[in-house]
Amino acid sequence: MQLDAKIPGGPLEGKWDRHRFELKLVSPANKRKYDIVVVGTGLAGASASSALAELGYNVKTFCLQDSPRRAHSIAAQGGINAAKNYPNDGDSIWRLFYDTIKGGDFRSREANVYRLAQVSNLIIDHCVALGIPFAREYGGLLANRSFGGAQVSRTFYARGQTGQQLLLCCYQGLMRQVTKGQVQMFPRREMLDLVLVNGQARGIVVRNLLNGQIESHTAHAVVLATGGYANVFFLSTNGASGNVSAIWKAYKKGAGFANPCFTQIHPTCIPVHGDYQSKLTLMSESLRNDGRVWVPKQPGDKRPPPEIPESERDYFLERLYPSFGNLAPRDLASRAVKLMCDQGKGVGPTGQAVYLDFADAIKRLGREEIEARYGNLFQMYRKIVDQDPYETPMMIYPAAHYTMGGLWVDYNLMSTINGLFVLGEANFSDHGANRLGASALMQGLADGYFILPYTVGGYLADTRFSEVTTSHPAFREAEAEARARTERLLSIRGRRTAASFHRELGMIMWEYCGMSRNDEGLKKARKLVADLRREFWENLLIPGSEADLNQSLERAGRVADFLEFAELMLIDALARRESCGCHFNEAFQTEDHEPLRDDANMCHVAVWEYAGEGQEPIFHKEPLVFENVKLTVRSYK
Repeated sequence: MQLDAKIPGGPLEGKWDRHRFELKLVSPANKRKYDIVVVGTGLAGASASSALAELGYNVKTFCLQDSPRRAHSIAAQGGINAAKNYPNDGDSIWRLFYDTIKGGDFRSREANVYRLAQVSNLIIDHCVALGIPFAREYGGLLANRSFGGAQVSRTFYARGQTGQQLLLCCYQGLMRQVTKGQVQMFPRREMLDLVLVNGQARGIVVRNLLNGQIESHTAHAVVLATGGYANVFFLSTNGASGNVSAIWKAYKKGAGFANPCFTQIHPTCIPVHGDYQSKLTLMSESLRNDGRVWVPKQPGDKRPPPEIPESERDYFLERLYPSFGNLAPRDLASRAVKLMCDQGKGVGPTGQAVYLDFADAIKRLGREEIEARYGNLFQMYRKIVDQDPYETPMMIYPAAHYTMGGLWVDYNLMSTINGLFVLGEANFSDHGANRLGASALMQGLADGYFILPYTVGGYLADTRFSEVTTSHPAFREAEAEARARTERLLSIRGRRTAASFHRELGMIMWEYCGMSRNDEGLKKARKLVADLRREFWENLLIPGSEADLNQSLERAGRVADFLEFAELMLIDALARRESCGCHFNEAFQTEDHEPLRDDANMCHVAVWEYAGEGQEPIFHKEPLVFENVKLTVRSYK
């Protein structure tokens, strides 16, 4: 496996402009000769599909859901970053670039991150032109608010429903192209395999989830925009159907998997409330603009919040990180919350929660203003917890939320497989070891609207293609393997459901590869996961058949992939001999319990190559070179 990031030469500020000029073009008349498959209809997938179709390519778009609108991007709450500097508080493209590099603990590529900061402003202009109802100031100007890891206000938002508004807008553009015939939409399809011909990605094999039919689709390029793998923890803020399967299939066909152990734990989520909970609910990071996080100073203090005077409260984020306060980055805030609970200061019935208190903000701004900013989030909290956050503090605790790892891609967003492009959370590209809040929506739209339409054209114009149909032996072989795997799953006829295996896997991963990790625990987890995988293939129960809608079968396939992927995640965590960002190995920490990086030996992207069933993956690394940013200890104090 050769890792060539294809980063253009020249000054950082001009790399993307120069690269766009140097990319070969496909003429308008020739674009209709090319077919492109896009898997996923979140912000990255929907924007890519509509943008490519608008250019004239023939696009086939696939999603698990009954409608593209149900992609998990719709759940994003807080906002989207851009370096517009509308508040005139010192923001710039360079500051957004630096904040993102620093926020990722210096484990991402300079060139990719600077490009992201560059196109951020284009995203806002484009979204406003498309009609996104961003919040506005009294005079009509677009409003901004602050997010973690930044000392400027650069986050554009639509109340607490930013992802919903952005996805609906992308959906409108996508359906416009469906109506024109430029996009063929295939809902309720799950990708079962990637098909390679002559080393090129030339199509996919999918299962129709309604009738069980196996289908093949050819293309000149394949785009994966299938999101992240946080559901490896079972309980996460992701939708229940979120999975690793599509990118895992690509990994097993030769795509490098980068930094799989880089998983983000979000500090503000509604705590776990029962053994049979199926997912967790995010409370937007934007709440930390006005909410103050605290615990009682005295361990074991179970008094109700109103009975605890100010002098007996520990506003620990403000104490630990005075420069950023409650808007410290997610990895630091999550570990601080865990530390408080581990010290016995946690609140609520389980002691696994801290308070997020809006009393001061309501007193300062008035209830009406807080309701205008966060009303839907407060309503959601009240419905779930049956407490009024206007009257009593919210209780929050960290939860698995986002994954910075993903398939390795070069500057063109192409994986180590020719013709396989990977967008959004499915790739590793921009966020290093920790993503700053409000940057996921920025990356998804940047990849789909402003980067892929250029780079996929460069690939198509520079590549010779043989004629390939679904009768090609590679497609027949992939279909046969997909059917054989389905038959194997159905034939086990054991006594445990896929959900029970998934829940047990999640408990193992959360315990040993979650917010805090150590070598002993990671090694133990490898054995536990291997034993669980062995039992899965001996004792799985799937009712029904493959010939109709069978959600137990769907879940079993995804859990089987999670059980394989979890081992790679553990191997990667063991191999990274440092603490950085969200990867916190207890053996590598400062006296203040902050992550201790090893820039001399670990300043690289860890990329793993599939070596075959039962074989250890092959390790590769892409060195990270910092020419414009000085490597420093990441401090938010």
